[in-house]
Amino acid sequence: MLLGKAVVLVVFTLLAGAASIRQLERRYLFPSREVRFVAPPPSVEQWRFSASDGAAVRAVAVSTRTRSGWVVVYFHNNRETMVEPLCFARGLAARGVSVVIPEYRGYGISRYGAAPSEDGLYLDAVATLDELERRGYDRGHIVLWGTSLGSGVAAEMARRNRGAVLILVSPYTSISDLVRERTWINLPKLLLPDRFDTAAKASEIHVPTLIVHGDADEIVPFSMGRRLATLIAGATLLRVPAGKHGDLFARSGEELLDRISSFGR
Repeated sequence: MLLGKAVVLVVFTLLAGAASIRQLERRYLFPSREVRFVAPPPSVEQWRFSASDGAAVRAVAVSTRTRSGWVVVYFHNNRETMVEPLCFARGLAARGVSVVIPEYRGYGISRYGAAPSEDGLYLDAVATLDELERRGYDRGHIVLWGTSLGSGVAAEMARRNRGAVLILVSPYTSISDLVRERTWINLPKLLLPDRFDTAAKASEIHVPTLIVHGDADEIVPFSMGRRLATLIAGATLLRVPAGKHGDLFARSGEELLDRISSFGR
């Protein structure tokens, strides 16, 4: 009987520890409550629709009146909302490209709604792309752009053939690789449920792909972007000399927007 109680106690302790690690993982990966809420400016179009699980999805749209042109769907990083990337959106609009920026569940306007997770972000992305098609946009003119965390979302949508071009900015091979790179710990799936394993999906991505990565990135090693460029057939790697994780467009913004707006056309 004592042995049985001891086993139960050990199992309970392990499960409690696993739950705590999972909570820490999600808090670090999706720090949505730490991201300052900024209301979208009245000058941009705002969309609202629902994911398949009922979660509300919000997005802002810039220069989307022309249905036949190219449209970038921008999947933001883990410390952004749909408002911060508007500077890129305006730069692309000036180059004749429309932009739609969905906001992940748990972020910004939806900060009190459903909690973010890998599967949840995919549902938000699918809902956004479905909404684009409902509004008359052709997926043959959709550019999937993901930055940092968003690179995993964009890659998954490309794997599902939901766009014609893929842009990955400061991408990781997978979250588990990133954890191992920084801590030397190989966490099992039970403890790391959100993996965003782009490397494992690379052979299923068959669209023109541009990878933009700074070679001095202090968050996601440049080696990960370089590796993805070898795993995704025909991918182009654009190396930003001395570029860090968050300053690529401060360094080379006009050049990068020129390359992104014309890539794959």
